[in-house]
Amino acid sequence: MKYLYPNYAMLVTVPRIAALFFILLQLLGMKVYPGGTMYDASTQGYSFSKNFFSDMGAYAARNGDPNYFSMILFAMSLTIVGITFISYYLLLPTLLGNDRINYILTWLGTLFAIGGSVCMIGTGFTPSDVVFGPHVFFANNIFHCFLITAFLYTIVIFRSDSLQKRYAIGYAMFFLSILIYVMILQYGPSVNSSESALIFQVLSQKVIVIVFCSSVIHQTFGFTKSGILKQKHSLNS
Repeated sequence: MKYLYPNYAMLVTVPRIAALFFILLQLLGMKVYPGGTMYDASTQGYSFSKNFFSDMGAYAARNGDPNYFSMILFAMSLTIVGITFISYYLLLPTLLGNDRINYILTWLGTLFAIGGSVCMIGTGFTPSDVVFGPHVFFANNIFHCFLITAFLYTIVIFRSDSLQKRYAIGYAMFFLSILIYVMILQYGPSVNSSESALIFQVLSQKVIVIVFCSSVIHQTFGFTKSGILKQKHSLNS
């Protein structure tokens, strides 16, 4: 099937590429991270279980060495994804807002997605070792905003005939995953209490980021398999 809808690239191709770039830039950032964790400054390189993503965005690594390259890669990755999500969610109301209720819900979901996307960019440009408060504010509100977005779009897709219901289930699972992570942030063990608590929080963050990327890619397949983009093109021709 040939898709001619003008926004196909921003709804399918670009999100997939952005997710791929995010993963690659994060992996490269891990590769060049000098070393050190919260509990052991002598460790070499990045520890998948003991370093947060934000450690890559710090001005200096946990071992005290300059962290410029990793910091730049971290900021680039979040900026690319943040801008992509803003563009992506701005287009969804025209596709899924097929009645008054869905139209309102899609725009509410989109507004919170824009807020979460701005927080992504803000997280990238607020090194945790320089401006800790703003960094934590931006980082935590990524998930608070997308929690609401995922909930609203779950309802929208369930109510809409544009996408198969399994994509609503996908959004529902996305919502539940974020909800669990937000509860972990709020009520989970403090990273300052023990190294095992640090490992738990770090791995929880890794899991939610993997779920985040997987959810975005999964939703793009919903657009290609449903034929909605071709339908919209026909209506606009």
